[in-house]
Amino acid sequence: MSEDFGQMLDETFKTIHTGEIVEGTIIDVKPDEIILNIGYKSEGIITKNEYSNDSSIDLTEAVNVGDKLDAKVLKLNDGDGQVVLSYKRLAQDRGNKMLEEAFENGTVLKGKVIKVLDGGLSVVVEDSRVFIPASLVSDSFERDLTKYMDQEIEFVITEFNPRRRRIIGDRKQLVKAENEEKRKELFERIGVGDIVEGVVKNITDFGCFVDLGGVDGLLHISEMSWGHIDSPKNVFKVGETVKVIIKDINGSKVALSRKFDDENPWIGAAGKYTVGSEVTGKVARMTDFGAFIELEPGIDALLHVSQISREHINKPSDVLKKGDEVTAKIVDFDEDNKKISLSIKALLPDAEEEAPGDSEAEAPAAETEEAAPTEE
Repeated sequence: MSEDFGQMLDETFKTIHTGEIVEGTIIDVKPDEIILNIGYKSEGIITKNEYSNDSSIDLTEAVNVGDKLDAKVLKLNDGDGQVVLSYKRLAQDRGNKMLEEAFENGTVLKGKVIKVLDGGLSVVVEDSRVFIPASLVSDSFERDLTKYMDQEIEFVITEFNPRRRRIIGDRKQLVKAENEEKRKELFERIGVGDIVEGVVKNITDFGCFVDLGGVDGLLHISEMSWGHIDSPKNVFKVGETVKVIIKDINGSKVALSRKFDDENPWIGAAGKYTVGSEVTGKVARMTDFGAFIELEPGIDALLHVSQISREHINKPSDVLKKGDEVTAKIVDFDEDNKKISLSIKALLPDAEEEAPGDSEAEAPAAETEEAAPTEE
């Protein structure tokens, strides 16, 4: 009689098989396991490892008693009479199916970066993992990928082989397409002489590249300031926002400048630096024929080697060094060519015979006009 009752009881429960998808109702939940009524003679159990890849998850905060849950049957008996289930693998199966369709259709997906690896990024989409190689993360090489951690990024699937665990994503082609659209819009919008804002993207010894929004413009060291700059790295930082002038557009190349007209130090210079007046400045740089004295940022004057002393000097570096403060007399001012000539000798005692105007004093000014253009 008892055997017949047991058989009848078994018949009231449904039959399930390994690999089958079942629906259950949560009847108990602990921090590391979920118990479900799946309409079978035994209860189903989902461990924390089979619920999620997140080892820090607390199941009591993820689900509630009474919730409905689909799961995949892994084993009919775990040794204690319970059915071993997996929510994670079911989600992965469904995710893989979605990834396969996205691969076939070229669908753009969005996923969260859960790990930064030496060779790229690990991204999760609906509990399925996609690997994006470092070479396919952006349109330019990025040495440090940590900025993408925990970020939502878009990509397409370019390789789908779940059996070999090779599901490869590509973000690079999306970035390139987006930047190309931005380039097109930018070139339609900007023109020579416009003042725009950009972000410093890269710094070199000769200048820095500024991202204008899909287009990188070159800000050459000679265009960074009206004054002299030793190194761009002393002035700018990567990621800094800067205001620049569009100096020239040549095809896809954009030349930039920060020499704003209203900051031009030569405006009003004729009234400040009159011939015969005495000025003080610092040695900014030297050549064999003379030293260039910075009177103010953007205005350098030439102190010819013949005007440094009454005594013969072979080259300026014999008596001067960069940074030295020099007081001299203005002997020539050429506003059109933005040139000023100085003389220390003209300030020396008993220098009346050799003051500017004499043939000896005129010679340096003439030489200045030939030599100075190489410094402009």
